[in-house]
Amino acid sequence: MNILIQDVSPTRKTISVNLDAVEVAAEYKVVIGEVSKHASIPGFRPGKAPAQMILKQYGKAVAEEFKQKVVGKAYRGAIDETKLDIIQVVNVQEGDIAPDKFAGIVFTVDLRPTFELPDLAGIPVTVSPVEPTEAEVAKGIDSLRSERADFKVAERAAQKSDYVKLAYEGTVDGKPILELVPDKQIFGKVPQTWEEVEGENEGLIPGLGKQLAGLKSGDKKEITVTFPAEFAGAPALAGLSAVYAVEILEIRERVLPELDEAFFKANQVDDLAGLQTKIHNNLKARKDYENISGKRRQIVDALVAKVEFPVPESLVEQETQSVLRQFIQENQRRGLTAEQFEKDKDQLIEGAKKAAQSRVKTQLILARVAEQEKLAVEAADIDAFLYRQSMQTGTKPDKLVKELTNDRERLRAVQQSIVFDKALDLLVSKAVVTESAEAAAV
Repeated sequence: MNILIQDVSPTRKTISVNLDAVEVAAEYKVVIGEVSKHASIPGFRPGKAPAQMILKQYGKAVAEEFKQKVVGKAYRGAIDETKLDIIQVVNVQEGDIAPDKFAGIVFTVDLRPTFELPDLAGIPVTVSPVEPTEAEVAKGIDSLRSERADFKVAERAAQKSDYVKLAYEGTVDGKPILELVPDKQIFGKVPQTWEEVEGENEGLIPGLGKQLAGLKSGDKKEITVTFPAEFAGAPALAGLSAVYAVEILEIRERVLPELDEAFFKANQVDDLAGLQTKIHNNLKARKDYENISGKRRQIVDALVAKVEFPVPESLVEQETQSVLRQFIQENQRRGLTAEQFEKDKDQLIEGAKKAAQSRVKTQLILARVAEQEKLAVEAADIDAFLYRQSMQTGTKPDKLVKELTNDRERLRAVQQSIVFDKALDLLVSKAVVTESAEAAAV
């Protein structure tokens, strides 16, 4: 067996393996013997039929198994001799594999990059104070009241937090918006819809709600809005200024429910103090969760910035496809059409590839951390995963176990995710935590 290694890139190599005719013939003989043991040939006991009769009846199976044997022998020999840390086989060129000839097989492989980890202890992270302020608790109560608000017709000019029923038709440079986005009528012309006046959240048409205060039922007005440069709702309108001819049809005032016994009962508390405590605890729990996520994110960012190494191309390509699928699914839910995707395809792929490179680099670093710290997946980790999945999806644990057992790739992904989480949790436990300046002001 002769082996030649050539560099393609810092992480990719080709391995040319040549097996002489004697080695190939030996593999062929082994295959014939294995097929013969299980072959059913009339007049012969298993394993005793002549090779020619075996080939006549099982020629196709023999050829396929023979090819796999030769390629497998070449690959194992290459790994044993080169000691390369292969992360993925990208391509295999088998050439002509015949029983009486030497065989030349070329493997294109990506290697696991080599790099040194920085000191894992004492990575600095910043967190926000978790204790809610009185103002935040009060705002939380207002939000609860808003969810149960009643809306009554108001015979006055529109004010902040009112809801206005209106009709509108939009143009860009005098051209109807419907001609620019015929599949998005909601941005062009609507006989009636509702818009919050000066609401905290932008409505469907950015900036429209902020210009409705002071208008009365029956009023007509031309309102100019500018769509953001990265407007995903209708990319054809991104960055454009539009004029909307608006007619006010009705104004409804938001009437908040009283903080009375019925309201407290609806929120599973006895009184205002109980409601304040409940809101306080919910806000604290949310801030705690945000801090945990923030610490993990900061640690990943710090490691990615400190550790430099080339990322294997095949892993980036696979992750890019995964990122793209997620992006397309998300934007389809937001109304992105196939035509719009095709128009921005190059930009989307570039963004997906950039995100994929960061993800792959993060995964390789965390895998090295797990290896260095001897972190492993325990049975209890799998049990905890199955419990969480069962609670989230409503699927019985035994069904989840069966699904994982039958899907080795998914099981491998779950195990990998668990190890990455363990690595991050370990790094978080070793981090140096500083509260943000906001804490000092509280």
